[in-house]
Amino acid sequence: MTEKTEDLYKELFSGHDPAMLKVWQSSVVGIAGAGGLGSNIAISLARAGIGKLVIADFDTVTTPNLNRQQFFLDQVGLPKVEALRANLLRINPFCACELFNGTVTPDNLTEVFGSCDILLEAFDGAEQKQMLIETWQDLYPDKPLIGASGLAGYGRNELIRTVKLDNIYLCGDGVSELTPGVSPVAPRVAIVANMQANLCLELLIKLKS
Repeated sequence: MTEKTEDLYKELFSGHDPAMLKVWQSSVVGIAGAGGLGSNIAISLARAGIGKLVIADFDTVTTPNLNRQQFFLDQVGLPKVEALRANLLRINPFCACELFNGTVTPDNLTEVFGSCDILLEAFDGAEQKQMLIETWQDLYPDKPLIGASGLAGYGRNELIRTVKLDNIYLCGDGVSELTPGVSPVAPRVAIVANMQANLCLELLIKLKS
């Protein structure tokens, strides 16, 4: 780092405990999905000082995404992973971003996320979620995965919780689903995403301290 860059880094994270920041800065976190959950997770982890994010998504930004995802009107039509990296670097230029613009499968999961200390699941579809969790458990039983289950709608804060199953953690209410008239609304999506990000920071400290 140049002296000016080093000063910026120190100022950006001046409120963080240096020992914790050192752990987070040395960590690699995978995010499977860059939509409502994934984009919010990435923003929070970049602000916290995570050193490297590996982000995978096959989709592009659309106008309806903007009601809950961390993108902007002038990014509509761009690959989500590219748009998200641009936004992250505007917040924290010290966060390295490795991108995979494609579909995650059992065959390429190691190539995409094998270097990660922790994987955060941020997929929309139940089948994708199940595939990711089962494949990760088979390949990396000692590495945590933090997923989400039940975040549709609004309100009902008292139902949102974290459930632990071996090395798998699920954040959400566990029951709410997308149905006609029940959509993913920004506050609840962001709450669950930030629960995932917050737990990720906690687990990294436990794993590496």
